[in-house]
Amino acid sequence: MKYFNKNNHYTMQTKEEHEYQSFEQDVDLLVQALKDSFESTDANYRIDDLNNSLYVYLEGLAEYSEEEIEEFAAPLLEELDLDFEHIFLLPLPA
Repeated sequence: MKYFNKNNHYTMQTKEEHEYQSFEQDVDLLVQALKDSFESTDANYRIDDLNNSLYVYLEGLAEYSEEEIEEFAAPLLEELDLDFEHIFLLPLPA
C-alpha cells in the first residue's frame, strides 16, 4: 500500500487505486508522446472498456498518410506496450 497526503491527512491507497493511477499515467504518457510526434496542438482519448480499446484523437492527424502514421506511432506503441486489444488513432473532430 502507498500512503499519500490528502487535505493534511494521511490515508492508504489500495493496490487497485495505485494500479489504476499507474495505468492512467501510462495512457497520458502515450497520448502526449503521440501528440508530440504528430506536432498536434490538441489531443484527447477515450477508453472503451467493453471492447478493451483505446481511441486517441489528434489534431492535424488527417495531414499524414497512413504510412507516416504507422511509422511515427509504431515505436511508441511498442515501447509502452499498453494492454489494449486495439488502439485507434483518429483525427480530432472540429
